[in-house]
Amino acid sequence: MFSKFMDEFLVGEDDEILELGVTSDRTYSSSNYFVQLYPFKHRIVAAGLDNASFLERLYPGVRFVHANALALPFADKSFDYVHSSAVLEHVGNFENQAKMIAECVRVARKGIYLTTPNRWFPIEFHTQLPIVHWLPKSIFRWVLSRLGQHSLAREENLNLMTRRELALITQTLPDFAFYFASASLLGWTSNLILVGRPL
Repeated sequence: MFSKFMDEFLVGEDDEILELGVTSDRTYSSSNYFVQLYPFKHRIVAAGLDNASFLERLYPGVRFVHANALALPFADKSFDYVHSSAVLEHVGNFENQAKMIAECVRVARKGIYLTTPNRWFPIEFHTQLPIVHWLPKSIFRWVLSRLGQHSLAREENLNLMTRRELALITQTLPDFAFYFASASLLGWTSNLILVGRPL
């Protein structure tokens, strides 16, 4: 995902980056991968609901800001680029997902790069369950509840998206041009990548 971001944009040392959706979870090597890998740490504002202030100690130059993706505490066009990976599926219903994308567009000068798991990939990444997430969302949530996955069964915690749903949101944002990239696993599109640039 990081390489794809770097390939999409000609990012330079002077570009300011908003890394949206950093986590306090340190159990996965991929947690906060963008902050780990991006070479110009002093240009990153790492924002999220979790307390990830430890990133400032681990990666000198990074600045952590407590922020809600649905109402970012930044002025219009505060950053050159907004990067957010696997956050969009965790902000709630479709309207909230549209708000998050609109907020990313609002604060970006040069582009946005958002990733989210593809609902039509045969394995659901959060639960490792096959196919069941292809059922109507209400039935999928019922199944998760029956399996004891009560937190993930709530729409505000997990709402998988399709390319069509993302495309519907982009149609409401006329000042940006959007296109899709993707990440694949075993020939299937595992993650949707929404790339946007100002017109």
